[in-house]
Amino acid sequence: MSAEKKIALVTGGARGIGFAIVERLASDGCAVVIADIIKDVAAESTEKLSSRGIECIAVTGDVSRPDDVESMFKMAGERLGTPDILVNNAGITRDNFLMRMSEQEWDSVLNINLKGSYLCSKAASKGMMKKRWGRIVNISSVVGVMGNAGQANYAASKAGLIGFTKSLAKELAGRNITVNAVAPGYIETEMTENLPGAAKENFLKIIPLKRAGKPGDVAGIVSFLVSDGADYVTGQVIHCDGGMVM
Repeated sequence: MSAEKKIALVTGGARGIGFAIVERLASDGCAVVIADIIKDVAAESTEKLSSRGIECIAVTGDVSRPDDVESMFKMAGERLGTPDILVNNAGITRDNFLMRMSEQEWDSVLNINLKGSYLCSKAASKGMMKKRWGRIVNISSVVGVMGNAGQANYAASKAGLIGFTKSLAKELAGRNITVNAVAPGYIETEMTENLPGAAKENFLKIIPLKRAGKPGDVAGIVSFLVSDGADYVTGQVIHCDGGMVM
């Protein structure tokens, strides 16, 4: 990270992979904004970091709602400053086989995972273009590359995020703004700990490293992508999956 303190906003940043990213960027010297829909959890995570002397605030809202996104970025700007770094991490699953999948299950996943990234990137890029510097990192998934039965909605949203990443990278490159994606595989989080034992074993069978990843593994890649060391990296999808997809 450069000597000048950067401001990083992480959606879905109150727990799991998002909170690991927040912690890592804070340790890199960033002031951090935890953007999350769950107000109490966001406040608790912020207090935890603030007690360690980290400059951190929480903003709450639904990333799929334009008014909420506008409010979150306005609050972040007033309290810390315009974000230099955006990590689109907020995501949900509503797994079901296509024949049983409701329209609501489809729409809710696409709205949070894909539309939310569009709205937040649009809001963040305005300030970044004025500064002629910015970093956007989208958290996709190996499922967006390889697909997965019972996750047509999730896979579509994460595949869409990859196309979004590459297109936005081309649009914003002229203003010194890089846009990249990270595609995690099987990472130990609250979302995956509820998987049946057989499902976990099946995942481990197709991972060459024979272990699940940690949230910190994803955070380390994000840290690199927003650093000065990645100035010449844009439009890329970095897999963090123990070799699941090669």
